[in-house]
Amino acid sequence: MSFKIRDIKIENKVVLAPMAGVSNSPFRILARKYGAGLVFAEMVSDKGLLHNNDKTKKMLYMEDVEKPMIQQIFGSDLETMVKAAKYIDKNSNCDAIDINMGCPVPKVAIKNQAGSALMKDPDKIYEIVKAIVGSVSKPVTVKIRSGWDSNSVNAVLVAKKIEEAGASLITVHARTRAQGYSGEPDLDVIKAVKEAVNIPVIGNGNIIDGKSAIKMLEYTNCDAVMIGRAALGNPWIFREIDAYLNNKQVPERPTNTELYDLIVNHLSELKKFKGEKLATLEMRGHAPWYLKGLPNASEIRKELSKAGTSKEMIDILGNYLIK
Repeated sequence: MSFKIRDIKIENKVVLAPMAGVSNSPFRILARKYGAGLVFAEMVSDKGLLHNNDKTKKMLYMEDVEKPMIQQIFGSDLETMVKAAKYIDKNSNCDAIDINMGCPVPKVAIKNQAGSALMKDPDKIYEIVKAIVGSVSKPVTVKIRSGWDSNSVNAVLVAKKIEEAGASLITVHARTRAQGYSGEPDLDVIKAVKEAVNIPVIGNGNIIDGKSAIKMLEYTNCDAVMIGRAALGNPWIFREIDAYLNNKQVPERPTNTELYDLIVNHLSELKKFKGEKLATLEMRGHAPWYLKGLPNASEIRKELSKAGTSKEMIDILGNYLIK
């Protein structure tokens, strides 16, 4: 069930998506621990790196336990994208460099004409990918969408240009930029891309469990599936899907005590990475995801959203989960 990105072996077919504000080092470590074969880091701005922005540079932090890991960059200017890729090539321990051509948010796609806006210009995509491939030693991968909107679904054309430019892998989010994260992903687009290129293809969009993963893999023949929002508060989804794909018994969900330990560990790692204040703020987002579906959790989620310190959070969680 493995596949390769150039000479990098990926042990299974479940991959963590590069989610902004989520896929940082502590979360990637969790994803790898719970069975992700490959993890993508959240995107960093090419100009942020070139302007020596401390916050951007800190986002490049990774630990060996995360490997294989791919660092994603975004931008729209060929020259600064190449410089940023060269910086990552020399200064990051990542295994490959991914170019974001799929982000739909207005700040990226409209204000900066980056992310999914690049889907409107296949020739520019070719130039950027070719220039970066020729400037770095690590493999280069690209994440795209189906197209800009329903009138311009051009993933196959773009994928062919990306392969021709020398990239080693393509991830296809099978929705248009206009769809954002809503509506059903079009598996026919992933299937058509897989048939059109010879490099590995990762399918992305609405993978929530083993059934949706196997449906995408079997229908499109893609090499792996990427999990994004379904991993929020649910890092064990990777081992569950991998077990399902391998006809193994799906592991039981964590007990309340195990869940408490997991959240506390996540918070602890965030504190080391970001400090007390930022870690507490970030965990205000994660904690409600972890508690989703548990009985009488709504009141606890409200309490957690007001917690000002990590100790307050741990006490609230302890009283609720293990008493």
